[in-house]
Amino acid sequence: MTEPLVSIIIPTRNSEKTLPLCLRSIEKQTYKNIEVIVVDNYSKDKTVEIAKSYGARVYFKGPERSAQKNFGALKAQGDYVYFIDADFVLHARVVEEAVSLAKEGYDAVVILNISDPRPSLVAKIRFYERLSYYGSEMYEAARFIKKDLFLKVGGFDIRLYANEDYELHQRLLRAGAKIAKTKNSFEIHIGEPSSIKEFIIKNLYYASNISTYFRKNPNIRHMTPLRPTFFRKSFIGHLGRKWLPGLFLVILFKVLQATVIGLGILIKSNVLPYENIQKLRRVI
Repeated sequence: MTEPLVSIIIPTRNSEKTLPLCLRSIEKQTYKNIEVIVVDNYSKDKTVEIAKSYGARVYFKGPERSAQKNFGALKAQGDYVYFIDADFVLHARVVEEAVSLAKEGYDAVVILNISDPRPSLVAKIRFYERLSYYGSEMYEAARFIKKDLFLKVGGFDIRLYANEDYELHQRLLRAGAKIAKTKNSFEIHIGEPSSIKEFIIKNLYYASNISTYFRKNPNIRHMTPLRPTFFRKSFIGHLGRKWLPGLFLVILFKVLQATVIGLGILIKSNVLPYENIQKLRRVI
């Protein structure tokens, strides 16, 4: 019996630095019945050339990643769609475990998502922040989904490019979807900011859209930087053993992020980090 086809959909924009690692990790998947769809937002670097060299089907769409991902789903031929970003590296058994859970009757799967802690202090902080979210039911989102269900609920809200996956997850739950979580495989985010400046730039960019998300989902637990998951005994114990300064830094950087986003909303920042990162570094 033929295994179901999984369509991995990747929105890109000037992603040449991380896309090869992402596509290489897809090639190494133990589950082989996969098609890769790259939906590019008119990159000016070698993103498209790289995608084609790995055998991906490439399309062009803008203006932002939610519209790109929806377009990719319409082009997908798979029974399941799996949305990842170009700066994700996948554990070799991610797709295998997700398909196995789907065969057990689940409609969608939350993949454990962590940050690579090695490149910078910010990345290390983000590693532990993301680690605290697993199992929270609040700061998790399914991105491996039955294609027909994804289309039925309307896909991603194209107005959003901040927290769009959380918003979709809530609609999946309201639609009665049965959602599982991976236990043995994960995604690694390799695109965390390499400095505080880049951290600020990235969050100024999201600030211009986050208020749209909060108007649609006025959940205080998503609004507050003091996430309840930071105060779970298991997380505090783990962080205390592994990296004691993190008990303070995780909260500090979440407060900094909230402050930057708040300022970005007030000044209506139009930061575009894809093309102007060097210029913005000089300004900030």
